[in-house]
Amino acid sequence: MDKNNIGYAVLGLGVGMGHVRGTMDLRGGRLVAVCDLCEDRLAKAVDACKDSKSKDVRTYTNFTKMLNDPDVDAVSIATPSGMHAYHAIMAMNAGKHVLIEKPIDVSVARAEEIVRVWKMMGVKASCVFQCRRWPCITEVKRVLDEGKLGEVFSGLYRINWLRTDEYYAQPIASGEAWRGTWQWDGGGSLMNQGVHTTDLMQWLMGGVESVTSAAKIFNHKIETEDFTSSIVRFKSGAIGNLVSTTCNGGKTTTDLQFFGTKGSVCIENTKITSWVVPGEDEAEMIAKYADGGAAVTKDAAAAQGHAFHVQDLIDAIREDRKPYIQPDEALNALKVVLAVYKSAREGREVRIDEIK
Repeated sequence: MDKNNIGYAVLGLGVGMGHVRGTMDLRGGRLVAVCDLCEDRLAKAVDACKDSKSKDVRTYTNFTKMLNDPDVDAVSIATPSGMHAYHAIMAMNAGKHVLIEKPIDVSVARAEEIVRVWKMMGVKASCVFQCRRWPCITEVKRVLDEGKLGEVFSGLYRINWLRTDEYYAQPIASGEAWRGTWQWDGGGSLMNQGVHTTDLMQWLMGGVESVTSAAKIFNHKIETEDFTSSIVRFKSGAIGNLVSTTCNGGKTTTDLQFFGTKGSVCIENTKITSWVVPGEDEAEMIAKYADGGAAVTKDAAAAQGHAFHVQDLIDAIREDRKPYIQPDEALNALKVVLAVYKSAREGREVRIDEIK
C-alpha cells in the first residue's frame, strides 16, 4: 500500500454517493472503485467522478471481486443497515480498512463481532456520525465541557422529519423494500433518521442510563415505527426527552435543547436560536451561526460530513492513529435506540446495560 496514494472504494451507492462525493478532494488517496448491484447507480458514480482525479474509477457488481482488487486499501460500507456487519467483516477479513455508515449495524451481537474482527485484524475502522462536526455542535460541546451551563439537569432532543411512502418502498436487490423493516433497517424513524441525534444526545450528555419509551406507526405502512417518545435518564442524573418522527407535515427540524442551572442553549437544525451562557454574547452567537456556521444545507451537510470521515480514515491510516469515531464508540447510540424499542414493546423502563 502506498501511504501517499491510498486506494479508496465505496460499497452501496444510495447514501454511498455522499461518500463518493466526499472523495473528490481527498488528500493522500483517491477513489479507485465503486460497487453496487444497480448499473444505473454505477453510471451515476462514474459521471460524478469524470472531472476529478478519480475519473478512471472502476465499477463492480460483485463485492468479493472488488475486495480482490489490489488497488483497494479502504472501503466505505454504505449498504442497508442490517448488512453493515456482514460487509464490514468481509472487508476487514480481506485486510481492508473500513468506514461504516450509521448505524454500525442493527444488532448488538453483530456490531460486537465488527469490534472483535477489527481488533483481531489490526485494521483501521471508523463509523459515520457527521452531525458531530456541525460548527454549532462544536460550540455546544465546548460550553458543556467547560461547565458554563452549570449543572445540566435536562434536555430536549427532537427529530421532526417527514418521509414519504415512496421513500419506504425503495427496494433492495431482491425487490423487497428495506426501509422500515426490522431485518434490514432495524427500526424506523429512530434507527434510521434519529440515530444521529441519539448519538449527539448521548455523546454531549455523557451517556444514557435508561429509557422509558412509547412507539407507534401513525402514517406509514411499515413494520417498524414512525414515531417514538422517550424519557431519558442520563448517567449524570439529568433527565431529558427524545422524540423522533417521520410523519411531520409541518416544518422539518432537528431540535437540541440543553438546560442548566446557570444557562441554556437551543439549536434548530444547524442554527443557534438561543444562547444563554454566562460571559458570552447571545446576539453575537446567533448571528455567527445564522447560516449554521457554514451555509449548511441538508445535502451539503451530508457531503461535508462524509468528506471529513473519509479524509479522517485516510489520515488515520497514513499517520497510524485512531480515527475520529471507532466501532466500539458507535455501539453507544445503537444500544440507546434498541433500548427505546425494547421499552416500547415491554412497557417499562429499560436500562442500557440490559441491551446485549
